[in-house]
Formats: sequence, structure tokens, C-alpha cells
Amino acid sequence: MRTRRGLCYPPRRRLDVCTEKKTSLNNHHTGKHHTTTTAALAGGLGSRKRQRLSPEASPGENNNDLFDALPDDLVISILCKLSSTAGCPSDFINVLITCKRLYGLALHPLVLAKASQKVFAVKANNWSDNAHRFLKLCADAGNVEACYTLGMIRFYCLQNRGSGASLMAKAAISSHAPALYSLAVIQFNGSGGSKNDKDLRAGVALCARAAFLGHIDALRELGHCLQDGYGVRQNVAEGRRFLVQANARELAAVLSNPNSGLSTRTWLTWNPHAPAAATPNHRHASGPGCPLLSDFGCNVPAPEAHPASRFMTGWFAVKGGSAGPGFRLCSHVGCGRPETRKHEFRRCSVCGAVNYCSRACQALDWKLRHKEECAPVERWLEEDRDGEGGVAAGGGGGGGGEGNDIMAVDS
Repeated sequence: MRTRRGLCYPPRRRLDVCTEKKTSLNNHHTGKHHTTTTAALAGGLGSRKRQRLSPEASPGENNNDLFDALPDDLVISILCKLSSTAGCPSDFINVLITCKRLYGLALHPLVLAKASQKVFAVKANNWSDNAHRFLKLCADAGNVEACYTLGMIRFYCLQNRGSGASLMAKAAISSHAPALYSLAVIQFNGSGGSKNDKDLRAGVALCARAAFLGHIDALRELGHCLQDGYGVRQNVAEGRRFLVQANARELAAVLSNPNSGLSTRTWLTWNPHAPAAATPNHRHASGPGCPLLSDFGCNVPAPEAHPASRFMTGWFAVKGGSAGPGFRLCSHVGCGRPETRKHEFRRCSVCGAVNYCSRACQALDWKLRHKEECAPVERWLEEDRDGEGGVAAGGGGGGGGEGNDIMAVDS
């Protein structure tokens, strides 16, 4: 049976073998010597109709690949969708190692510019020059997440302050809220410089911009700054409004996440008349979580840390949990920022056992765990004479370690 694709036609090699055997037999019967060559055979068959070959029967032939027929712009469009929805770096890296064409198209600037922040979730123990080069390619392509992640890594981990701050500023110009907030923390603490390099007004301005974009930590930081008059004129009512807005946004973010596993019965435990002492462990009744709305009767899970923060946490964990002799890390588990000079961060004014880079980190860690662990100690009072400041226990945080900038208690 013949088909249009010629799947039932015999392969060429088999036809040539049969013809060669038949010619040899005829020459033997006629007494002629066997002088037939492959070129003569090909010439003798040239007048015949060209044989159609089966793709399955001739694996040695170069068959047309449908993928090669796809235009580049269509493949790039598909890769852009893949990079923007990838859930981990391997989802994107597996495409790079498939073939040369996909490797070249996957590194196209349009594809790298669309990559999501989860593509850059590199673990600290897997850091290499190739990972650094890939982040640099994405940053050069205009990816703001890559600019922010690589900027944080360079500023805090690789101690390349100028390049790291420039990359974060590049992301901040594109209205990247985490970059704006990180630059605000740098201004509050004078990170990378001396105590005199602190610029509280610039920090408040950057924080206000990030809060306008809906960044929850920036809203909380700005609220505490307004309540305490830190870098801005004091306005307790307006500061309280920002804190409530931060809590409401955080709850909305958790409820809108289908993977949070949070049910209404878990967080809606409103009991305004129950004293706090009567239910000391009420905030953790449903398991580990971040009870940011405990004042309003709610219990929400801890927010997911940014890949840059997770990288910094792992980076300094490999080094023994320290950024160097005399340098401390922020005690909030979701931060990972280290000190860039001694006594840059401020300690809890009650126990002195924890350090925070900002008011937002202090407020988060206070409600998450430190409220139950904080206990007065006397061992650090002598060290306070060396110039370290303190952080008040409670909702007020600690941005800027030196001096007497102690926050009011807001538990």
C-alpha cells in the first residue's frame, strides 16, 4: 500500500544491496569479471524514478524538525511567559540546557527582563561566578528584581557598597518598592559609611515613596517614624493610621494567597474583653505564625521572605551566623541584613539580646517571638557605655544604632 508520506517505501540501502547482488550474479553467469563500482551503480539507477524513503526506515537521514520551523519571535514569546511564571531557578535553567537554540533564545534580553523574582532565588551554598554572571545579564536587560537582588548581595555580602547601592537605585528609579525601602534603611543607619552619614529626612522620603506603592514594611516603618518624630515632625494619629493600614494590607495579602492554608476560623478569634494575661499563648494557638493583628484579634502566618533576604541569611549562616568580628546581624529571621560598622544596629532596651536594622523588623520580631522571650538582664549595661544605643521593647523599632534615639513602647 502506498501513502503520501511514503512510509511503506523500502529504504535506499536495501534497494542498492539487492541491485548489487543481482548485477554480481549476471556477471558471474556471463563470465565477466566483477568490476561494478558504487559510482557505476548510482549512474545506472540515475535514469530511474527517484525512490521516496521512509523516515522511520532510514534513521541516518536528516529529517526535518518541526521545532526548527518555529520562528524565533514565537519561541521568545513562549520563553517570556515561562520566565515570568517560573517557580524556582531550575524551571528556567532546564530550558537553557535543552539545546543550543533554546540556550541562545532564553538569554535574549526580552526573556531575561521578564524573569520573576523566584528565578533569582539562588541558595547561598550554590553561589558561583556563573550565578553572578546570570544575575548581571538579567540586571543589564532591565530586570528590576535582578537589580535589587544583585544589589543587596553586592552591598551586604560581597561588600561592594558602591555597585550594590547603584543597582538598588536603578531598581528604585523604576518604582521597585523593596529597593526603595532598602535604600531607606541604608539612609536611616548610614550603612556603608560612618554615623555622620545618616540622613533621616532622605530615609523618610524613600520610605514614604515605598509606602505609597503598598510596601508593608515601609508602611510600618513610616508609621513608627511619625509616632516617634524620627526624621519627620511627630504626628501620633497619622502614624497610628499607617500602622493599621500595614496590618490590613498584610492580612489582605495572606487571605488572597491560595497557598497560605489560612481559614477564617484560624485568624478570626475576636475577643476584645479578654485580658492579655489570661491568654498569653493565644497568638500561637493554631501553630507557628506571625500575629501582626493580635491587637485586633487576628493571627496570620509569617510573610514569605524575599529571595535576597533568604540568600543573606544563608550566606552568613555558612560563616557561623556572623558578618565578622564585632558585627551583628538583624535578629528578625526574615531580614538577613548585617552591620556594616560596629554598633550600627540598636538592641532591645530591656534584654539587650537582640538587634534590629529598622523599626519594621523590630515590630515584626516583637510580635513573632521576642515578646514571649524578652526578659530584663544586666549583663549588657556596661557595654552601653561604649556608645551603643538601645531599642525599646514593643512595637517601636530600631533604625540607627548610635546615640540616644530610643523609641517609645508600643506593644
